Amino acid sequence: MAPVRRMSKATLADLERLPDHVVGELIAGELFVSPRPSPQHARATSSLTAELGPFARRPGDRGPGGWIILFEPELHLDGSVLVPDLAGWHLDRMPPSGPGVGVKVTPDWLCEVLSPSTASLDRTRKMPLYASLGISHLWLIDPLARSLEVFRLEGGRWSMVAAFGEDAPAMIRAEPFDAIEIELARFWWPEPPASP
Repeated sequence: MAPVRRMSKATLADLERLPDHVVGELIAGELFVSPRPSPQHARATSSLTAELGPFARRPGDRGPGGWIILFEPELHLDGSVLVPDLAGWHLDRMPPSGPGVGVKVTPDWLCEVLSPSTASLDRTRKMPLYASLGISHLWLIDPLARSLEVFRLEGGRWSMVAAFGEDAPAMIRAEPFDAIEIELARFWWPEPPASP
């Protein structure tokens, strides 16, 4: 199912009226409503969160540390409300904790897990907006194609610095988290066991 695009000017009040079983985002005054993630999508996101665990620790505590990584944060940036699958900030730029939902500090890294219902929105509307906000790194994971695309912001534009598919090595390194190796196969829905 494609995201529902509302052509009229939408407000934060329109976003707040959405039911809990959908994800709503405001981009340039337009409301986009997407279904909740599929199991394949959730598997990729939760596995990546686990793989990046060493970065979410305090520096020197069994890993490189130095980051805070959040699952589906609601970002309130430049008049838009965005919900990436994962977002990360260097600890020195950590968003303040407190009451309320919206995070108003631009992340240093974002990850979008593509699905048939959101891939076009992620690539055509959100990627350019993320670049204009100055986000340094962006990952796009496609759990159906079993691929990871790694982008770095250079001169206000995205530059693909790596792409990994099913033929990728078992362990990969991808910036800005290239201090450790990541097992890409953990992101994918497991194949059913072969019949005897």
